[in-house]
Amino acid sequence: MLLRHLLIAALPLACGIAAGSGFAFKARQASCTALVGPIFAAKCHGRQLEYQLQFQTAGTAAGSLLAAVLGAWLEHRRRRAVQPPA
Repeated sequence: MLLRHLLIAALPLACGIAAGSGFAFKARQASCTALVGPIFAAKCHGRQLEYQLQFQTAGTAAGSLLAAVLGAWLEHRRRRAVQPPA
């Protein structure tokens, strides 16, 4: 029971880290210097960090929604199993 609650609570964190890491891995494939040249490379890197933060925030929000739906479904299933037959 405790493990199930722990996994549901960790789901938003895991989704956020996965989304941020996925974007960071994709952003590392193309360097800013190759994309925009050496003059604007620092600005490009800052923009990539902003996008990574936005992806991480969206992943955490999606994970929170998923955890809420999963928790409600599991609680509904548990209550149905515990109720005595009418």
